[in-house]
Amino acid sequence: MKTSHYKIVLIGSGNVATQLGLALKEAKLTIIQVYSKHKSSSSSLAKILNCESTNSPEKINTTADIYIIAVNDDAVAEVVKKLQLSDKIVVHTSGSVEMNILKTSSKNFGVFYPLQTFSKNKIIKFNSIPICLEANNKNTLKALQLLGNSISNDVQIINSEQRKFIHLAAVFACNFTNHFYSIASDILESQKLSLDILKPLIEETANKIKTNSPSKIQTGPAIRGDKKTMDNHLKLLANKDYKNIYKLISKSIINSKSV
Repeated sequence: MKTSHYKIVLIGSGNVATQLGLALKEAKLTIIQVYSKHKSSSSSLAKILNCESTNSPEKINTTADIYIIAVNDDAVAEVVKKLQLSDKIVVHTSGSVEMNILKTSSKNFGVFYPLQTFSKNKIIKFNSIPICLEANNKNTLKALQLLGNSISNDVQIINSEQRKFIHLAAVFACNFTNHFYSIASDILESQKLSLDILKPLIEETANKIKTNSPSKIQTGPAIRGDKKTMDNHLKLLANKDYKNIYKLISKSIINSKSV
């Protein structure tokens, strides 16, 4: 079956569901329904995708070919309990949830994990986003590869163990890094300064790793062993959590020199 013939039900209406739905629509795939327990958000997304919506599990359309569960990790198990789809393909989009959690919902199941951070209101081009696939059989995997290739140029077959480590690494690279931006913003705001002053630095740092190993381009007082500067920074930090984070990360950078 060609991807253009796939009929898809999208389960969820949050950040991932919204961006994935928009990408599938742009690729001319047929989304026939959006399900979410939140009636207003499911109907809003369905309007954008030009399809039906429901907030009732009993009214989930059972004629689709692929069911994509794009909800918070903790909610996947709850959704699965509501699905009895025989041999239809059922996938979730989580980086950390086991694939086999889906085995009670269908004979054909897998993972369709787009490796990116998503927000509802920021359109993201999917063509460069890695999509990590896993499936319980060859035919399901083949279908997911076709689906992935319809929206991305980077589709990879990743096993469960690898996916766990990818998700862990993503937390460090994205979630923790963003928290550091928040700390930096707090520090600057304490002096009536804007985070804008750091944005060129942030952009250049991100650009460097496109062509270099992060460990090879590490800069700053910790990698130089500049204890005086680090001591002065610690004196400036009134927030105890920030102070402890500074110490811990600096120690990790110093230790990395001997690895």
